[in-house]
Amino acid sequence: MRLAPASRTVRFDDQMERRELYFFTLYRCLQAALAALLVFSPVGPELATVVAPAVASWTCAVYLPLSALLLLLARRTELPIAPQVVAGLVLDIVATMALRFALDGIDLGLALLLIVNVGAGALLLAFRWGFLFAALASAATAVQHLVGVLWQLPQEPASETVMLALTYLAVAALSNHLGRNLRESARLAAERSAEAASLSQINDLIIRRLRSGVIVVDAGHRIRLANETAWHLLGEPDPAERRLECICPALSRRITAWRIDPGLEPQPLQLHPDRPTVVPRLVRLGTREDLVVVFLDDSELVSRRAEQLTLVTLGRLSASIAHEIRNPLSAIHHAAQLLEESSHLPAEDRKLLAIVLTQAQRVNAIVNNVLALSRREASRPEVLEISEWLQRFAEDYCREHFLDAGTLQVACPDGPLTGVFDPAQLHQVLGALVSNALRHGRPSDGPARIELVARLGSDRATPCIEVRDHGPGVPAEVAERIFEPFFTTSELGSGLGLYIARQICEANQAVLALIRPAEGGSCFRISLSRPLPIH
Repeated sequence: MRLAPASRTVRFDDQMERRELYFFTLYRCLQAALAALLVFSPVGPELATVVAPAVASWTCAVYLPLSALLLLLARRTELPIAPQVVAGLVLDIVATMALRFALDGIDLGLALLLIVNVGAGALLLAFRWGFLFAALASAATAVQHLVGVLWQLPQEPASETVMLALTYLAVAALSNHLGRNLRESARLAAERSAEAASLSQINDLIIRRLRSGVIVVDAGHRIRLANETAWHLLGEPDPAERRLECICPALSRRITAWRIDPGLEPQPLQLHPDRPTVVPRLVRLGTREDLVVVFLDDSELVSRRAEQLTLVTLGRLSASIAHEIRNPLSAIHHAAQLLEESSHLPAEDRKLLAIVLTQAQRVNAIVNNVLALSRREASRPEVLEISEWLQRFAEDYCREHFLDAGTLQVACPDGPLTGVFDPAQLHQVLGALVSNALRHGRPSDGPARIELVARLGSDRATPCIEVRDHGPGVPAEVAERIFEPFFTTSELGSGLGLYIARQICEANQAVLALIRPAEGGSCFRISLSRPLPIH
């Protein structure tokens, strides 16, 4: 892919050809001035003999002004190039042949000067036109020789005429080939230069917009390049200051120590009192200037990334362990159930057996949660009418868990309220939230009372579902970690219920958050995505 536009290449070719045309017309002016010097100056007779004064005078009187006119026209960029070259070549061939006829003793030199004109014309014109004018020059030279022979005038040998004709043709062919190669090379160089400039701009933009800080430091610890993030992490110093030891002495010392021992482990470093701690990573560039690239990564982002990798690894390991635990756990639970049916079991042993069954059920719940987390299917979001769906969910949940009337209440707006969510996964999330509220949201002076509220968010556009309880609420230190995996405040909990619920919400483009109402209790709010309008 070429980044340089075609119009730029065309403009470059035109500029190059106009520069060649200018020097060609300038050479023609010098050629005409030399001819006028031979004809009109006192030193002319010493160099050449004028055998036809009238022809020589009229030729110089016409050739020199027309050459000057073509020089002026060559400076006009709006005029086409080819007609100027054609007109100039016709003028050169006619003037050269006339001067060779009018002057004696220098006609070979004039013929040699015409070689440059023929070559320059072939350089600027297409091959067929350049070769045509070379052929015309050759034919004019041959005709002039034949006329001289017929009129019995002094002439150079016929071999010189043949050599001149062949020279015109060869120079035209070589000049045209050379011109094509030069223009192609110049065009290619212009395109590569434009590509390099575009890539340089792209690289500069990418480096400036990187979230990680990037600094390039030379051997004298002078900053050669620093992107916006690095400038911010350094405390936004004066852009004119380039000495790193003045901007951040700690980082300068770190680079010095790394140059001595490149095996040093990167350690967190605070570049400025008001900026976050970063982890500098250093890479040496293989240049004569001994440049060092410093990557400044926010230590919090690095820790968060490492934590995510750890969670992924632990999740896979936990799923593997849970799968292996399931079979022996089923055997233990089944054996405990069979033992419970025995009529000869003492009361003390039955208490111990109840503990075994309870803990086996707890371990089984943990195994199911871990497997559900590792094998969670992709969501299939649908447009739901939230009010009707919540009513059905509350009826099903109360019937399946044998809840008393009034334990689970539903409050919905009068009008329709729609949102996007996978129905099965929304049932799983609300089931976990309601179970959590029944377990932890029970007030000290009465039974648990849970409210399912459907409403619009504060922006009056986002559909929300809230699970509210009237219990003691969630302490601040617990609220900060309540969605972390394996975090629980209950001896019977696995610490995965709320974590899985949040993961399912994120998979459905929804947000699960804990709200601490001012009136007490706790509230888990699910902010659903709105359905797209149908046009």
